[in-house]
Amino acid sequence: MEEAFFRTHTYLLEHTNAPVRRSLMDEINWNDRLIGIKGTRGVGKTTFLLQYAKEKFGAGDRQCLYVNMNNFYFQARGIADFAEDFVRHGGRVLLIDQVFKQSNWSQELRKCYDLFPQLKIIFTGSSVMRLKEENPELGGIVKSYNLRGFSFREYVNLQTGNQFPAYSLDDIVRRHEQIVKRILPEVSPQRYFEEYLHHGFYPFFLEHRNFSENLLKTMNMMTEVDILLIKQIELKYLTKIKKLFYLLAVGGTKAPNISTLAKEINTSRATVMNYIKYLADARLINIIYPVGAEFPKKPGKVMMHNPNLMYAIYPIQVDRQQLMETFFVNSLWKDHKVNQSPKDQYYTVDGTRKFRITDAQSSQKIRYSPDMIYARYNTEIGRDNKIPLWLFGFLY
Repeated sequence: MEEAFFRTHTYLLEHTNAPVRRSLMDEINWNDRLIGIKGTRGVGKTTFLLQYAKEKFGAGDRQCLYVNMNNFYFQARGIADFAEDFVRHGGRVLLIDQVFKQSNWSQELRKCYDLFPQLKIIFTGSSVMRLKEENPELGGIVKSYNLRGFSFREYVNLQTGNQFPAYSLDDIVRRHEQIVKRILPEVSPQRYFEEYLHHGFYPFFLEHRNFSENLLKTMNMMTEVDILLIKQIELKYLTKIKKLFYLLAVGGTKAPNISTLAKEINTSRATVMNYIKYLADARLINIIYPVGAEFPKKPGKVMMHNPNLMYAIYPIQVDRQQLMETFFVNSLWKDHKVNQSPKDQYYTVDGTRKFRITDAQSSQKIRYSPDMIYARYNTEIGRDNKIPLWLFGFLY
């Protein structure tokens, strides 16, 4: 067994610092033999794997090994071949980072699954990957999970040392007044909310580097590697995808005009729709459809995937209302289905609940309707069907 891999593994575990324990750690059934953890760039998938190894095994335990497919060694040696060697030397858990860097990775994982029943493999991949649909050999054997960027709750816990739990949407809608009474004596959410909107979603804000530059680099990698490499798109189309993303970003949260966009980037409407889908898979944008519609129908609205991305687009024109709606959609996106209402007045969540995002300090008088839930910003407290918007950041 290659000693160099164990040396790297030990070094990484000793130097890994995960300041927030991600809630996904407790949602995964670790007894499964093949576990895929998908997520966009920059959300901390590598740290998550190392955190798992640290919690369950510790740095010196040779039953567990972390490897990264970035290593050129794997260009000459398949995963199954490497795994066989690892198992022969007592290996039990193989953590594989960036699995898609090996061209026939899904066949190799299937081989491992069939040949080494005593081995558990946990691998990470891009959010652009369609694990089950595009890799039939893994159907029925892989359990897939999504790791997301920090929620507002995780960000607040990180900054204040609190351990606030997550709440379900039902809880928040029914019991928001009691929940807020528990949180406010400990912390003032408003103090952290603006910071979170600007840089709190991606854990790399903790690194002592320029966050905006880092985010731009990450966004470029999402298009250049995740979309092109995984979707097998020719390099010459990269500029079209990037231009489309920019046009959508500066266009604000509205229904995109597909014909105009097709003209702008000099391609067909169908290709524009495909590119929009790829950008959504890469977690650069969120597509909101009218109730009952889905891809390849025209979206009701396209918005940035999370508020941090809005600040990375130059010239920065962050519209307050759009920023708050982006936060709302991103917070609900993990476990809920968000649709656009017919007149763009509100969002329908899970087909039944209607939400409207409003400014609590707005001078325009809003006629409150009893069958609508109001997520209000510029306030820390709520009443009845008026809920402070920040609290939706406690959904995960």
